Amino acid sequence: MTMNTLNRPTWERVIFALDVGDGIEEALSWVDRLKGHVGLFKVGKESFVRYGPEIVRLIHVRGGKVFLDLKFHDIPNTVARAGEAAFALGVAMFNLHALGGGQMMQETVKGVQRLAEQSGKPEPIILAVTVLTSLDDEDLRRMGFSRGARETALTLARIAQDAGVAGVVASAEDAAAIRLACGSEFLIVTPGIRGGKAVAGDDQKRIVGPCDAVQYGSDFLVVGRPIRQAADPAGEADQIAGEIARGLSLRG
Repeated sequence: MTMNTLNRPTWERVIFALDVGDGIEEALSWVDRLKGHVGLFKVGKESFVRYGPEIVRLIHVRGGKVFLDLKFHDIPNTVARAGEAAFALGVAMFNLHALGGGQMMQETVKGVQRLAEQSGKPEPIILAVTVLTSLDDEDLRRMGFSRGARETALTLARIAQDAGVAGVVASAEDAAAIRLACGSEFLIVTPGIRGGKAVAGDDQKRIVGPCDAVQYGSDFLVVGRPIRQAADPAGEADQIAGEIARGLSLRG
């Protein structure tokens, strides 16, 4: 499945990381605050383990769309069933880890497509995680990889595309090479987005600003702390959307 992003309003390309708050109501308050300023709310391991599938349901009740960021990585049958469960939750987007291999990704895509055809409901966007933005070349060498982050991400993106996955989660530093290799319809979702201000507790290593990320080839940007820590979170989201528009205008 692919998604034509060319005509999307730029604010819909902003994904807000919802792993926040000491309780589910505080987390959900961000949906009320940012709905109409961001396109998707990312529910990751922290929120999903703490609140369970209920948080997905409640985001939908409030009119938000969900990117389920659990990075499924297991044997093919297990991940395919997890993908089908994500479809049943009604999420707009979910991911698996490309290191699980081509068969794992292919079986997941086929299982979700089959359910969509049977139910008449739209398919979620399925993404493959390549190399985490918290890892750099030295980290990969220590783990035994023979190639650096960019080459590894590109290799995994090609495997994901061959398996029928719609796109990848990848650093903006890797986006240009992936875009060149995988074409204009292959989606690139980029975390590790930062603005001009320092972010407290930052553990990301390969980070860039919104405009540069989009210019390099990213389609969607995942932003958490820069929005959460802003004096005006909705205004900050709007500024990021403006930077996305600028990045699109600068693409060759």
